[in-house]
Amino acid sequence: MSNSRNMSAKKVLFITQEITPYVPESELSLIGQNLPQAIQDKGWEIRTFMPKWGNVNERRNQLHEVIRLSGMNIIIDDTDHPLIIKVASIQAARRQVYFIDNDDYFQHRLMTTDEEGKEYEDNGERAIFYARGVLETVKKLRWCPDIIHCHGWMSAVVPLFIKKAYYDEPSFRDSKVVFSVYDNGFQSNLNPDFTKQVIYREITPDDVKMVQNPVDYEELCKLAITYSDGVVQNSEKVNPAIMDYARSLNLPTIDYQADENTYADACDALYKKVLGDAE
Repeated sequence: MSNSRNMSAKKVLFITQEITPYVPESELSLIGQNLPQAIQDKGWEIRTFMPKWGNVNERRNQLHEVIRLSGMNIIIDDTDHPLIIKVASIQAARRQVYFIDNDDYFQHRLMTTDEEGKEYEDNGERAIFYARGVLETVKKLRWCPDIIHCHGWMSAVVPLFIKKAYYDEPSFRDSKVVFSVYDNGFQSNLNPDFTKQVIYREITPDDVKMVQNPVDYEELCKLAITYSDGVVQNSEKVNPAIMDYARSLNLPTIDYQADENTYADACDALYKKVLGDAE
């Protein structure tokens, strides 16, 4: 595929937990910023989403609400949660970042832990809201990603939703999903009802039977990998059981890449491989 921006450019949707400069620098947030740029530079068309964490400075980063995309309600556990979409532009790079917001889940809180460093008890619900919020917004944009690359455990329910709930939507019918595994999991377990909370549309309890309670980080990654088409080891040290699980399913994987350029090249090659475009 040439690097020119042409009508047939393949599309990558990045569903990311953190992006610098909106949140402090970390392995996740640096990749959240740099990988989409590198992939865009390789000729792919991209869109990027992250949660609108409460510590994102909206004024300094010039976020504004996209009224035509906001206003939907997402129902979790029989409760309506209004979906608010905001956007910011990265001027130098000619690209935008979309933010998923909600007063209860994001606006009035920090990131995955509170002021005392304690993990929010409803982080599982927040991940479900985030995943469905992104997918509903992409549908509204009438954008059809070829690749959906998920970074961070907040995006871990996306593969299940793509393969079992949104599989017939024109936006996602042909999408392949890549999941990146990091070492920054979470310490406490998700809500014991998490495997019930993810049931949506045609998803059945059978579809999540590989997830054992209590749902810890490893179990959540197993759920993501089960419904992914490719898996990337994004941190140097991750739980070996997680990558072993990916290999046991014979999924294409990328080992840890310390060099940023090599990493972007490896992702580019993996996208082509799962699409069947490998040269």
